[in-house]
Amino acid sequence: MTAASPRILLVEDEELNRTLVKAVLARAEVAAVREARVIDAPTLAAARSRLGEEQVDLVLLDMNLPDGNGLSLAGELAAGTVTGGRPRPAVVAVTASVLPQDRAAALAAGCDGFLDKPYAAADLVAVVAEHLPPR
Repeated sequence: MTAASPRILLVEDEELNRTLVKAVLARAEVAAVREARVIDAPTLAAARSRLGEEQVDLVLLDMNLPDGNGLSLAGELAAGTVTGGRPRPAVVAVTASVLPQDRAAALAAGCDGFLDKPYAAADLVAVVAEHLPPR
């Protein structure tokens, strides 16, 4: 990991899921994905705190969290209210709610992408690579 490594905020309440995502990203064939620094946030409150403290390039945002729906954070990011004046990161909704209206709601709330659970490792790597800033 270099100083210019991309930063990903993984907002996911399940510890096993966080561990698996980190393992998949660390083994990715895409260098930018493999070299990314992954920051954990198990709740919306923790995510807001992390976003207030440091710049991230991408938020992988679970929709169903113990302290609320991820769409509320997506809306706050779109409005620029949680990043402390830093640039808005890309946001990918990660959810088992895969109905067309769920996808539409995520995109309307400000998400840049959508990843259905369960997903294949290759799909996770592809969506992360697509939404990381160019290096």
